[in-house]
Amino acid sequence: MGRSGGSGGRSGGGSFGGSRSSGGRSGGGFGSIGRSGGSFGGGSFGGRSGGSFGGHSGGSFGGGFGGSPFGRPGGGGYRGPVFIPTGGGGFRNRNSGPGGCGCLTLIIVLLIIIIFIAMINGLSSFDSGSMESSGITTSTVEREALPKGSVNETDYYTDELGWISNETKLVRGLKYFYEKTGVQPYLYITDTVGGSHYPSESELDAYARNLYDELFTDEAHILLVFFEYENEGYMDRYVCGTQAKTVIDSEAADILLDYLDRNYYDNDLTDEEFFSNSFSEAADRIMTVTRSPWISVMTVFGIIVLVLILFVWWKNYKKQKNLEAKQTEDILNTPIHKFEEDEAENLARKYDDNDFNQ
Repeated sequence: MGRSGGSGGRSGGGSFGGSRSSGGRSGGGFGSIGRSGGSFGGGSFGGRSGGSFGGHSGGSFGGGFGGSPFGRPGGGGYRGPVFIPTGGGGFRNRNSGPGGCGCLTLIIVLLIIIIFIAMINGLSSFDSGSMESSGITTSTVEREALPKGSVNETDYYTDELGWISNETKLVRGLKYFYEKTGVQPYLYITDTVGGSHYPSESELDAYARNLYDELFTDEAHILLVFFEYENEGYMDRYVCGTQAKTVIDSEAADILLDYLDRNYYDNDLTDEEFFSNSFSEAADRIMTVTRSPWISVMTVFGIIVLVLILFVWWKNYKKQKNLEAKQTEDILNTPIHKFEEDEAENLARKYDDNDFNQ
């Protein structure tokens, strides 16, 4: 099914006569160290864990296995499962002749070098910033937020495991997501589905879909269920309302899942920051089309080519002007009697030629 898929694909049933979308992923590996440590007191067991249910790069929910064998050590209170709906050079004067633009040539060369360095820095910035080390799905669609009034605003999370100790910090990121997209997110943290700590993929999907109907009276929410049991890994599942999925499409959902995958292994983040940052960072990327770095590269390249063409034209123009100036100077410096002598010699030669022909 790929990284963004889930049991039953992205489209599913749902109330209100619409078709909702869903998907999810899994991370960690059995027997891993897990995401333990950090600020204890945020959760009953001390922190997020790495664990079962596939690998960090896990494909669709319940997808590919074989991810990081060590999970995410450190980083805040214990986290559980989550379900989510988805010029200075001088010129010589004209009498100096050609070759009087050495300083200008140096300036042009330095300008090209500066532009080239700026281009390299721009690409580097794109890789580290926009592409998020090339681990985050690019946003290729210009999206418009849902209109105000679409959401019957609710609370923002349910924490069955006691992980969240700083509600303000968590909700800040969730509200930011809501403001940017018009879709209200809801985080549901649990370690039990249908009385089991080891739900199947289909059981988790059904649980999330039923939970959506219990929690909301509109189709403008995105529900993220994050499931984690002790140190045995995590699964997350999102269910996106019929109206919400017009903004949070499969690409946008992949972006959110990517940030969850990446931030889960950031040991410096508390549990609240892990979720809050993932939603706020995803919102910015979802609502902005990711520009290709090659647009900037080609623009800079075009500027360099134009500068070179103008420089060559100017150099040839200057050379021609210097040559004309030199010729004019030679004419002006030639004595008048020299012209008279030359004219007399030409006339004499002409008459001598006529006499010879006769």
